[in-house]
Amino acid sequence: MWTSGSPGALAARFARLVEQLGGDTAAAKAMGQQRELLQAVASLEPATLNQVATQVKRGAPAISRAIETLVRAGQVERQADPVNRRRLALRLTDEGRTALARPPAADRSLEGRLGRLATSELRALERGLEILERLPG
Repeated sequence: MWTSGSPGALAARFARLVEQLGGDTAAAKAMGQQRELLQAVASLEPATLNQVATQVKRGAPAISRAIETLVRAGQVERQADPVNRRRLALRLTDEGRTALARPPAADRSLEGRLGRLATSELRALERGLEILERLPG
């Protein structure tokens, strides 16, 4: 299953993998958690707080605080659910969709480094990423 193995594609995959694994700094971990929340809201739209908490496997109080941060950042909006007015429906804003579509910050510097590798080395890294992606969580 070989793809083009371009430096940009590999950098994006690797940076996402690092985020999934928690990163090596508090900032990387926070960015990964933010991306995870945005992905959960996007996949469940209109999402409820409990649905998002269940998907990301964290408690509702922690998710409520994190969603509030995303609301203040203009990336998520809360609206009253038309079916149950006591429940809030969460949706990504255009800014939230843009943030989710943007590659992780680590991609840009990593892409430059990977761009200096030979095609065979890029293929080897791609194979290694495929192996890492299959590891159980």
